[in-house]
Amino acid sequence: MPKPVIAIFDVGKTNKKLFLIDEEYKIVYERSAKFVETLDEDGEPCENLESLISSVYDSLHQVQKMEEFEIKAINFSTYGASFVYLDANGKPLTPLYNYLKAYPAELSKEFYAKYGGEDKIAQETASPILGSLNSGLQLYRLKKENPAIFAKVKYALHLPQYLSFLITGKALADITSIGCHTQLWDFNKNDYHHWVKEEGLIEKLGEFTAADTSLDIDYEGKKYKVGVGLHDSSAALIPYLENFNTPFVLLSTGTWCIALNPYNQEPLTQAELKQDCLCYMHFKGKAVKASRIFAGNEHEQQLKRIADYFDRAAYIFKHLKFNAGLFLKLAAKVPENAESVKAFTAVSAFANRDLSMFKTAEEAYHQLIYDLVKQQVYSLKLILNTGVTRIFVDGGFGKNAIYMHLLAISLPQIEVYASSVSQATAIGTALAINDAWNNNPVPTDIIELKYFSAIQRTV
Repeated sequence: MPKPVIAIFDVGKTNKKLFLIDEEYKIVYERSAKFVETLDEDGEPCENLESLISSVYDSLHQVQKMEEFEIKAINFSTYGASFVYLDANGKPLTPLYNYLKAYPAELSKEFYAKYGGEDKIAQETASPILGSLNSGLQLYRLKKENPAIFAKVKYALHLPQYLSFLITGKALADITSIGCHTQLWDFNKNDYHHWVKEEGLIEKLGEFTAADTSLDIDYEGKKYKVGVGLHDSSAALIPYLENFNTPFVLLSTGTWCIALNPYNQEPLTQAELKQDCLCYMHFKGKAVKASRIFAGNEHEQQLKRIADYFDRAAYIFKHLKFNAGLFLKLAAKVPENAESVKAFTAVSAFANRDLSMFKTAEEAYHQLIYDLVKQQVYSLKLILNTGVTRIFVDGGFGKNAIYMHLLAISLPQIEVYASSVSQATAIGTALAINDAWNNNPVPTDIIELKYFSAIQRTV
């Protein structure tokens, strides 16, 4: 008898994956693809949309033929801040522009002057000023720079909703995409911002649909429940929301270290926005206050500096254990270790440290991690609020014993856990429409936790 599964398309900037996930939330099949980027009309690199479309259809066609599985539902998660512009026949009108593409300074100046200034728009939309990463401004740019193409646009769909459109033929908008650093959504009014209405964009954004909605679709002679798609960062939070009732912060660590607090709906202040805070959107439509630092990137750069200086291979640092005695020696050697970070900075204090002050590479690496942790604690405190008792650290730093011990020492009033969810984004995307395809209760063992206890904190 075939195993019931949900098919999840998880599209990142680098890897495009298809997962089949069973009713116990075990990944039973995985297929991955990578595409060579193409160029837009300005010669800028961008996603190869044609390859992506072909991959979705080909991958789905392949797993439909697998007799050991019965696909009950399909859903999608992708990176954010990317629009696909469709004509009346559902055909893309432009390349899939890269959200890192430079935004014209004069057009930005014109927009903010027209609608009340950068500070006002940023605060109302819970979106720092990020150029093309504010995807609403991409649509504004198309209208101003290419009105002939804009006039042909029937729908502007964020990438997750476009992938859903490929299967359903329904043009939809979802809050996890619309509400995440797009400058489209007014968090105070819980509605599209007035500039979106004044520019006549709403009718192009598709029918507003709840992120946990599924549609009954006949596709190639088979019936499926098909989701509307989710922004990947919001999807990755869902396993934690489903498994824990006690208020928590998820610290997702990678190139960026992003702290997500789904229990803080306080409006962002100007000071918080200037310190790189923003709001994501909970798949149930609540604001998720977030702060972020570029710590993973700095870790890689400074690790290379340490490795080169001490003539050590960089990979050995991944296996270093926390050395409490070494940490105590650093407290005497680096007086500011006893002080908390007083202001937001783009990089930690380690970037300016003279490596000759350290006797060994291990000593220097402990100091690097402590400097990053101190910066992280400052960033965390921007979004922490009363009632949060746990921090879950996933990603690269969650596997770093030195980082986890020092974070636990630095936050003695909060339980600190290293956590891991295998393919959290894909699992969360399946969970968003669990009730549409799965008759079983959500498993309680999706997340693996390692608690850094009070004993471990003691130095």
